[in-house]
Amino acid sequence: ACSSSLVALDLATEAIRSGSIETAIVGGVNLLLSPFSSVGFSRASMLSPTGLCRPFAASADGYVRSEGAIVVVLRSMSSALKARSRIHAVIVGSGINQDGRTTGMSLPSADSQRRLLEQVYGDFRVDPADLSYVEAHGTGTRVGDPIEADALGKGLAQKRTRPLPIGSVKSNIGHLEPVSGLAGLIKSIMVLDRGLVPATLHQNAPNPDIPFADLNLDVVSQNRRLEDQRGPQLIGVNSFGFGGT
Repeated sequence: ACSSSLVALDLATEAIRSGSIETAIVGGVNLLLSPFSSVGFSRASMLSPTGLCRPFAASADGYVRSEGAIVVVLRSMSSALKARSRIHAVIVGSGINQDGRTTGMSLPSADSQRRLLEQVYGDFRVDPADLSYVEAHGTGTRVGDPIEADALGKGLAQKRTRPLPIGSVKSNIGHLEPVSGLAGLIKSIMVLDRGLVPATLHQNAPNPDIPFADLNLDVVSQNRRLEDQRGPQLIGVNSFGFGGT
């Protein structure tokens, strides 16, 4: 489902890390060619009747479906350097899991997401305090956003002294569904390139069901420069699908 493209990305990075391959092409496409899925999502009250994705906002009322195609080329560092490829960003680590049966098809488990975050950042020795920003899944649903915020807060942000900046590209371009993870990846690469985190739009007021201060989270509601820090800038990208993270 919505985590498909990042699952494909993880499989590709694992194959490169293991030495099985040196180069991988990872892509995703979402085209709205039939009304039936939209009808089903609308009946399930998943779509915004006002036509806007409002991640982590009090006025969040569902998401907006969108179309797009994204392709990225991954290479091992040695192959990229040998070929003199232009390197836009480096993937430090990745991971996936499946959280089993939950209370609903579109309701992932916050605990499973938290455990996955802790596992990935622990396995690849990334200190949450070194994160500059996290590109969240952030669909703008009243139920899904609090679940993800809980996982990000307890898995990462509460292990920092300063609030963790988060945001979602879905407020800008809508929800590309299976391609949404790669959309977040492309946004993150552009953030690194420009040194600027674009605003997550439609932040009239914070979602009252999310204790942002307790979770140590900070939604980027206005364009913000990346903070200067020693070493490379680190950005996390989060995604989940139906019952999986």
